[in-house]
Amino acid sequence: MAKSAVKKVLVIGWDAADWKTIEPLMAEGKMPALKKLMEGGVYGRLQTLDPPLSPMLWTSIATGVRADKHGIGGFIEPIPDGTGLRPVTTTSRKVKAIWNILNQEKKKCNVVTWWPSNPAEPINGVMVSNLFQQANKPLGEEWLMPTGTIHPPEMIDELKDFRVHPSEITLTMMVPFIPNLEKDKELRKDKRTTAVMKVLSHAATVHAVSTHLMENTEWDFMAVYHDAIDHFSHLAMKYHPPHRKHIPQDDYENFKGVVEAGYRFHDMMLERTMSLIDEDTTVILISDHGFHSDHKRPLSIPNEPSGPAAEHSPYGILVMNGPGIKKGGQHVSGSSIIDITPTLLALYGLPVGKDMEGKVLYQCFENPEQAEFIESWEKVPGDSGQHDKDMIEDPWAAQEALKQLVELGYIEALEDDKLVQVEKAKTESEYYVARNMINGGRIKPAIEILDRIFNETKIIRYGQRLANGYLTSKKYIKCGEVISQLRLLEKELLVEKKKEREAKKLEKETGEKIKGKKVASDPFANSEMEEPLYLDYLEGLLLLALNKPMKAQPLLEKVQRKNKNNLDVALNIAKIFNIRKKYAEAEKQFIKALAIDDRSSAAHFGLGLSYLRRNMLEEALEEFLLALDENFYKPNSHYHLGETLMRMKDYENAANAFEVVIRLSPGMTKAHKWLYEIHTKYIIDPIKAAAENEFIKKNIKGSVYIITGLQDAGTPLVMKMLEDGGMPILFDEEETVTKNEKLAAYGYKKVANLSKDSEWIELANDKALKVYVEHLNYLPAHFNYKVIFVTRDIEDIIQYQDSQKTTGKSATALSMKKVAALQNRIFKAEEWIASQPNIEFLTISYNELIEHPIESVEIMCEFIGKELNNAAMIKSIKKNKVKTE
Repeated sequence: MAKSAVKKVLVIGWDAADWKTIEPLMAEGKMPALKKLMEGGVYGRLQTLDPPLSPMLWTSIATGVRADKHGIGGFIEPIPDGTGLRPVTTTSRKVKAIWNILNQEKKKCNVVTWWPSNPAEPINGVMVSNLFQQANKPLGEEWLMPTGTIHPPEMIDELKDFRVHPSEITLTMMVPFIPNLEKDKELRKDKRTTAVMKVLSHAATVHAVSTHLMENTEWDFMAVYHDAIDHFSHLAMKYHPPHRKHIPQDDYENFKGVVEAGYRFHDMMLERTMSLIDEDTTVILISDHGFHSDHKRPLSIPNEPSGPAAEHSPYGILVMNGPGIKKGGQHVSGSSIIDITPTLLALYGLPVGKDMEGKVLYQCFENPEQAEFIESWEKVPGDSGQHDKDMIEDPWAAQEALKQLVELGYIEALEDDKLVQVEKAKTESEYYVARNMINGGRIKPAIEILDRIFNETKIIRYGQRLANGYLTSKKYIKCGEVISQLRLLEKELLVEKKKEREAKKLEKETGEKIKGKKVASDPFANSEMEEPLYLDYLEGLLLLALNKPMKAQPLLEKVQRKNKNNLDVALNIAKIFNIRKKYAEAEKQFIKALAIDDRSSAAHFGLGLSYLRRNMLEEALEEFLLALDENFYKPNSHYHLGETLMRMKDYENAANAFEVVIRLSPGMTKAHKWLYEIHTKYIIDPIKAAAENEFIKKNIKGSVYIITGLQDAGTPLVMKMLEDGGMPILFDEEETVTKNEKLAAYGYKKVANLSKDSEWIELANDKALKVYVEHLNYLPAHFNYKVIFVTRDIEDIIQYQDSQKTTGKSATALSMKKVAALQNRIFKAEEWIASQPNIEFLTISYNELIEHPIESVEIMCEFIGKELNNAAMIKSIKKNKVKTE
C-alpha cells in the first residue's frame, strides 16, 4: 500500500456478528451484499479482547489501546456526584479516538451511534450519539432529543425525524422475523415480540440517519455502529436451529427465525449503504466479538453482572474492500480488534502511535509499506474535537439507555442503597479492567487489582481470575494459595446452595416468596452439580505448568467428563499426551478439540505435532498449514512446518519457514541452526551459512543439564541412569570411592560454593550436573540450562531419612511442620525455575520412574534432546533403584 493510498474510509460495525452464523446463510444465497464485499477484498476472523464487553471493545477498536488506558471499564459509571449510575460516556474516555486524530489532520468525520458516543463530540463533521435511537416517550407524545445527542446542534431538526419509534414497526415488518405473528394474535403481546420490535426500530434508525449523512454531507471518514445483531442474538439465539431439548417446542417454532432475519436485514442495509459510496472509498466491516450459535451455546446465563457475555464467542468478523486492499476474496489471519486504529492510520498514510497496542494489518494491503511511528498522538497538539474534561452530562438523558441495559441483563437493577450499588459497580469495573490487562500481558498491575478486590469481597470469580493471573505470571505458590482459599469458599457455597434448594422447595409448598442469596453457577459445569470443576481445572493447569503432566491428567479428564465442549480442556489433555509421547491418544483429543472449534489454530498445531512425531509427514504438513491459515503469527507453527519440510527434503520451503520464524521471533536459535544446516549441506550458500554460524556462536553459550531435587528424592538414581545411557556427567570421582558410594553421591563439591565461585560452570557444558534446590539460584545467567527436577512423596523422603538415623526413634508419626517446610522448598524452587528465561525444566516423579520406566525414560530423552541408550537407562533403573531406598 502506497502512502495516502485512500481518500475515504467507511467503517461499519456489526456488534456480535459471527462467521459461524453468516457462512451457512451466504451458502444459501441469503447474504449477497456481504458475499460481494468479501469476494472483492479480504476477509477473516477478528480476535476479541477479554472480557468481551461491547463498550470496552468498541473503544479499543476506535483507539488502539486497552481499557486501562482508554478509561472505559464496562457498561456503567457513577454519576459524578456519587448519587447513582449512568451508562458510560465519552467524557470518561481518556485518549483520542481515530476521529479525533483525523480531526487534527483536517479531515471531516461522521460518527453514527458508536458505543459509547454520548455526549456527541464537537468534531469537524457530524456525530450522532448512541442515545439517538432510544425512544423515551410513547408514540404520539413529543419525542425529545436528549441534550448532547447530536453535533452540531443545528443538525437536530434535520436528523430527528429519521428516528423510528418501536410502535411504528408494523406487522408486515415483523413477519420475516416471527412468521407465526400472522395467525397468532396472543404472540403479538409476547414481551419477546415487543423486544424484537424495539431492536428492529433501533437498526432502522441507525441505517436511516447514516445513509442520509452519507448522501448529504461531505466526509473523509465515516463510522457507523449497529448493535442489533447482538441484541437479536441475546433475545433469540437460544431458539436458533437446531432445536435443543430444553427449549419448549412452541417457543422454538415462534422465534427460531429471529437471528437469521436479523442477519439478512443487515445484509439489506449493507447493500443500500454500498450503493452510496464511490470507487475512492475503502470499506472495513467488523464485529467486536462473535456469538455462540452451535453446541457451545450456554444452557443458562451466569448469575452475575454481565452474565450474558457468556454467550459471546472470541472471534468476530473482518472484511476489507476498496483502494489499497488486496483483491479477490483472500482469507487473512492474525487480526485483532486492537489492530483497527493502527491500520486506519496506515491507510491514511499517518504515523502509528508507539503507545498503541495493536499492529498494522499489512496482510490486508495490496502494496504494503512500513508505517511510520510517533511516540503518541496524545502529545500532538491541535483541535482534536474532544470534549472539555470538566464537562458533566445530564443524567436524565442516559436513563432510557440504562433501563435497556437492565432489561438485557447486562447490569443489575439499582438497589435502594445507591451508594452501595455504585461501590459494587466500581469494583466490577476494576475486575473487567484487570481481565483486560491480563489479556494484554500486563499481569503484575492486574494481579494487584484482583488481589485487593478478591480479599475485600471474597467473590469467587475474582479469585478465579487472580489464580489464573498468578499461574500466567509463574507465581505458582500464590496460585496454589488462592486455589486453597477458593476451595474453602466453595464449601461455604455448597451450604448456600443447599439453603437455596430448601427455600425453593418451601416456596413451592407454601406459595410464599423466600428471600435468599442467589448462587452463581460454575462456569465449567454444563448442569447443576455439587463439584467445583473450575478448581480441578485450575489445579490441573498448575500441575501442568509445573511439568507434572501425569498428576495433571486425571484432574483435567475429570473436568472433560463433565464438560465435553470445553476447548481448552481438550487442548491441555492433548498436550499432556504429546508430552508423554502417547501421540495416538493426543490425536484423539485434538480431534475432539476441532469438533468443538474446527478453526482452532492451537488444535491444528497440536495435531500436526502428533503426526510429525509419528513421521506422518503429509498429515503433519496439512495441519501446520491449517494452523497458520488461522493464525499466521505463531513462530512455533512455522518452526515445526520447517521441520516437517526438512524431513520431506523440501529444503527451499523449509528455509522459507525458518526465515519467517526468525522474523517473528528473532531469538529462536533452533531456527538459525536449521538454516545453517540448509545453507551448508543442501542449498549451498557460503555467505548465509557464515552469517548463521556467526549468530549461533555469538548467541549460544552452551547448555548444562541440571539434575535437582530435595536430598533423598532420587537424584543419584537419575544421574546413574543418565551415565549408563551415555550422557557425560560432571562429579567428583576419586579412586577410593566405591560404586555404591558413587551412586549415593554423584556430587560435585564446588556446587556448594556456587554463590561465591561460578566460573567453573564451563566444565559442566553439555554435561549433567547434580545441584540441590538450595543452590539453584546461584547458577550463572550466561548459560542455558535444562533442569530435571526429581520429586518424591514427602512422606517417603522423611521416612527414608528417619530410617537412616541411628537414634532408634520411631518414624511412625510424621512432623507436619517438617512436611510443610519441605513442600514449601519444592514449590519455591519450581516457581523460581519456571520464572527464569534461560531455563527449561521437566519434573520427573521418582515413583513414576520406578513404576513406569519406559515412558519416563522416553520423556526424559525427548527433553534432553540427545541420542541416549534408552534400553541401558531402563535397565539401570531396575538394577539400581534399591540402592537409593
